[in-house]
Amino acid sequence: MPLDIDRLVERTKEVYDLQKNVVIVCAEGIVDSRAANLGDQTQSFDPAATWLLSGAADALRQLLIAKLSDDYFTEQNAAMNSAKAAIFVRKVGHTQRGGPPVQFDRFYAAQLGGQAVDLLRQGQANAVSILQWNQERGFHVSSVAANAFRDRYGLIHARHMHHVVLRRRAFETVANRHDYLKPIFTNCISSEDLEADAHHALQPRQSVGGRITR
Repeated sequence: MPLDIDRLVERTKEVYDLQKNVVIVCAEGIVDSRAANLGDQTQSFDPAATWLLSGAADALRQLLIAKLSDDYFTEQNAAMNSAKAAIFVRKVGHTQRGGPPVQFDRFYAAQLGGQAVDLLRQGQANAVSILQWNQERGFHVSSVAANAFRDRYGLIHARHMHHVVLRRRAFETVANRHDYLKPIFTNCISSEDLEADAHHALQPRQSVGGRITR
């Protein structure tokens, strides 16, 4: 369904006049009145050699900035009196899919980053630092040659979840998954990962990426 930008601007003003803030949830694939994608491909690639998209949310932001203009926010006595400052994009990304990182995530993210730097210092420019697990050693940081991820045509495909955690065809977890998951929920979660204090749960959570962008 093509986006009616004038109707969106009208509705945005209605909501903003009422509560002084508006949240628009935007997904890729939005098209304008001419059926052209908002946030289409650009002539550049990411490190995985896939097309970069400018982003539907970013394109929508530019449309709203142009349509609303600075005058609208000045008239509203808004804290930010320019449309460019008042209208911003938040890409929730990993937080949306996985929640705030727990101690396990923070610890091993630092370990994996350090391992990647060590690999570079050792001259291994075509290697990946990885987190492994086995019965004998539990979780441990290791590495693998990057070309091991490629098939005979040089392509990298999505990795499948290990069979000890999920039976892919039946889409059900298996009994011995506990051996894999137990260390995360016993030894690697601290009190700071828990929200036992009701007051703490009421405080806003800010992402570092969001603050940098702002």
